[in-house]
Amino acid sequence: MGEPGESRRGPLKSAVPSNVVSPVRRCSRTACGRPAVATLTYVYADSTAVLGPLATYAEPHCYDLCAEHSERLTAPRGWEVVRLAIDSGPARPSGDDLEALANAVREAARPQERERAAGADAPTGDRAPMEVARRGHLRVLRSPDS
Repeated sequence: MGEPGESRRGPLKSAVPSNVVSPVRRCSRTACGRPAVATLTYVYADSTAVLGPLATYAEPHCYDLCAEHSERLTAPRGWEVVRLAIDSGPARPSGDDLEALANAVREAARPQERERAAGADAPTGDRAPMEVARRGHLRVLRSPDS
């Protein structure tokens, strides 16, 4: 048969060229190629259509909609439409988020001080978990029972 990767018809080719598949999720409406900004889910038991922010992952029974189609959405007669707040842009870290991150890093940098303080406060019968090994930012703790 010849070289691996070849058939009688010639070299094997990909069915879909990689430059055609886009990492951006598109609107589910037919013939609409705009980027999706919202996800529509139906709750059949409650006769409710829920339109919210774009889901993290594409789900089989959910529909991604562009801004125009999400604004014009209507539900069947007798159904209720619940519209959740849709973020217009990517979330930016606030000053509080950055300060909390800095405090967490400082706290992680002093694990021995915390363990000594915890050991001093604990009664002699109770044994606090003790660090046995460390790899990067992960710690292995000995069980208090052993």
